[in-house]
Amino acid sequence: MLVAVREEPESVGAAAPIGRDPGAAAGRGSTIVGVTRLVLTDFRNYAAMRLDLGSQPVVLTGPNGAGKTNLLEAMSFLSPGRGLRNARLSDIDRREEGGAAVSGWAVAATVATRRGPVRIGTGRDGAAGERRAVRIDGEPARGQAALGERIGVLWLTPQMDRLFIEGPAARRRLLDRLVLGLDPAHATRVARYEQAMRERARLLRDGSVDRAWFGALEEIMAGEGVAVAAARRDAVERLDAVCAAAEGAFPRARLAVCGVVESWLDEMPALAAEERLHAALAEHRVRDTQSGGAGIGPHRSDLLVTHAEKGIPAESASTGEQKALLIAILLAQAQLQRSLRGEPPVLLLDEVAAHLDANRRTALFEIVAGLESQAWITGTDIGVFAPLCGTARFLSVCDGTLYDSA
Repeated sequence: MLVAVREEPESVGAAAPIGRDPGAAAGRGSTIVGVTRLVLTDFRNYAAMRLDLGSQPVVLTGPNGAGKTNLLEAMSFLSPGRGLRNARLSDIDRREEGGAAVSGWAVAATVATRRGPVRIGTGRDGAAGERRAVRIDGEPARGQAALGERIGVLWLTPQMDRLFIEGPAARRRLLDRLVLGLDPAHATRVARYEQAMRERARLLRDGSVDRAWFGALEEIMAGEGVAVAAARRDAVERLDAVCAAAEGAFPRARLAVCGVVESWLDEMPALAAEERLHAALAEHRVRDTQSGGAGIGPHRSDLLVTHAEKGIPAESASTGEQKALLIAILLAQAQLQRSLRGEPPVLLLDEVAAHLDANRRTALFEIVAGLESQAWITGTDIGVFAPLCGTARFLSVCDGTLYDSA
């Protein structure tokens, strides 16, 4: 069930407690990038919710389980991918009291950008399984990549607090999100590579001997895989330069991407790297049959982060320093996107104050208040966000219902 992007009615059930923000109209004409209207239908614990905003920061407070992160997740679906939880689309459907799921959810938003307002609608069509539909300004989009061309969205969640000490999969997701902010076509390349890799793995499991089909899939993997690796290298080099020059309360991070294909690109042209990857995939079919995957390719690359002042890898830093490094990377990415694309991304900061000392919390709130894009911040203790009073829109969340606060 996809909500078409249109002028919504003045109230939609659970939205009633929230009035129109006096700055909403001004926000639409502002140069601040942000969401000025958000409408949810059957999304997690929100049956129906409408929120009108200006482009100022938004602070969401309330007890655990109230629906704060669900709102940020809805916002994250204004960009390509599976959202900040990396969830199956059907798992997002609202559930009735008896546990039965409503078939299909929808998110609709009006976004203020420097090129004018954009209306976005997206959701899961209950009849189409895990397919996500997207509409932009009332028209069906050619794919999710079109979202990345309209708005940038970056997020930080409590699950990412362990980013540096767990496996590389989450770091690759962060890396690809960073690349996407600079190159919206990156999502399409990653999707084509992963689809070809899954199809090749299926042929290997089935014991297929169709050499032509293997060759065609491996050709796609080689072409898209080298393009993915090259985009990652370029983005990390640019972001590392911004991080290296950063000053302030947050530690300087140094970044590098580590992978076989990326190392080839240090030694040879992209076309030669494609030929080498194509040949390696063909050579390793037997081994990949035994392992059940592909032993080589950008799906095995990793993002390496170093604490510059201490000269230690991020995984050796304290919990608070790791959180500060992540924030430093996101702030540097916002600066880089503003420089290269003309406008910074919307930031979604879930429980961001956790593990930060008072000085860094204050510094972060000062930065958020001065951003040229909207930031959404969540927490359980409204007092923590006192420095943002008079600057941010404060909303209290309780059982999927929003109220103005502060």
